[in-house]
Amino acid sequence: MTPEGHTNFHAKILFDCKEAGRAGKIQWGALAYIDKDGGGPKGNHTHESAHIFIVTEGRVRVMLGETAHTVNKDESFYVPGMVPHSIWNDGGETAKVIKLNVLPE
Repeated sequence: MTPEGHTNFHAKILFDCKEAGRAGKIQWGALAYIDKDGGGPKGNHTHESAHIFIVTEGRVRVMLGETAHTVNKDESFYVPGMVPHSIWNDGGETAKVIKLNVLPE
């Protein structure tokens, strides 16, 4: 999409908390480089805060409970707070992932 009034500008909306009914406050963000077969933790974990993972390079597998979700380059994935999860790189190259930690309201 190209926002109104922009030239030679191309954007892809990765997430919109309002449309998804997800609100909260972003607590912090990090840029993670996850090597092939890397990730964690071993076994899923939980905590009160939610995560938004935005993959900028490579591909990752997000475990949400017992269900695996593949997240490709230029895609995002929302993990609600208190839901068992982990993230793994099962692709062929290092994955670059922006991770946002979102506090519950």
